[in-house]
Amino acid sequence: MNYYDDQLKELLDQCARKRKLESSIKELTAQRDQYAAQAGDLQKRFQDEQEDVDRLEGRSLAAFFYNVIGKKGEKLDKERQEAYAARVKYDAASRELAGAEEDLRRCQRELNEVWDSESQYQALWKEKIQAVIQAGGPVGEKILNLEERISYLEGQQKELNEAISAGQKALSVADQVLSSLDSAEGWGTWDLVGGGMLSDLAKHSHLDTAQSSVEHLQSQLRIFKTELADVTVDEDFQVSIDGFLRFADYFFDGIFTDWMVLDRIHQSQDRVQDTRNQIDQVLRRLEERLNQVEREKASHLREIDNLTDSVRL
Repeated sequence: MNYYDDQLKELLDQCARKRKLESSIKELTAQRDQYAAQAGDLQKRFQDEQEDVDRLEGRSLAAFFYNVIGKKGEKLDKERQEAYAARVKYDAASRELAGAEEDLRRCQRELNEVWDSESQYQALWKEKIQAVIQAGGPVGEKILNLEERISYLEGQQKELNEAISAGQKALSVADQVLSSLDSAEGWGTWDLVGGGMLSDLAKHSHLDTAQSSVEHLQSQLRIFKTELADVTVDEDFQVSIDGFLRFADYFFDGIFTDWMVLDRIHQSQDRVQDTRNQIDQVLRRLEERLNQVEREKASHLREIDNLTDSVRL
């Protein structure tokens, strides 16, 4: 029976891989479409904002008007901030679009390699059923069914562990963002009581670090969301992280509107903390499900041990 066991295990792994790839392709296709639309909107927004800057820097009527009333510099600074924020968001969406497209191409290539695995598995499974029944009757068939369930649970373990690993990475990056914002908040508070140029530079340095970490977090959230699509669990176990793909957009809306104002840092902290809490909640559910899978697998293994004396496979 070892011939059947080895071949079936390999084919079952391929079947699990096929299901995972199909789920990933569906999720990545949705991500690609969302990022494509988002990048298109953000590109237009950036172009519009940059045109506003160009008008004020040129010889337009708007530039003349603000110059006359003595507010050209103030208006130009505001338009430059808005143009920069739009460009940062557009660049972030473009990077995520490229990442989703590359992952989608990879999954499609890998799917072609295991496309026929399910039909091959079913054909070999029928052969083994007949061989086991001839060798051990009902007891052998029961062991066979338990082994199939264990193989399925092992696939569940792998998918859950991959999702948990992706979630833990996202959680770690969220903590990095919060740390940078906490530091910026501290220097921002010092700014309010007359910290001067040193505190202003330190605050902006921490905000730059937070921006870089947010872009990394957005990528990790996309990966986490894709891994969650791969987790095939019972119908009563569902996780939702809707909004993860828009996280960076929401964050940058807050931090770049007027990052001289301490309240903007507080708003950004709240957004990151909400996202962190959501990741943590999903991770707890995944870990609970993993514990259930591990307990069920251990129970089936004990049952097989009790039946082994009758039929050895």
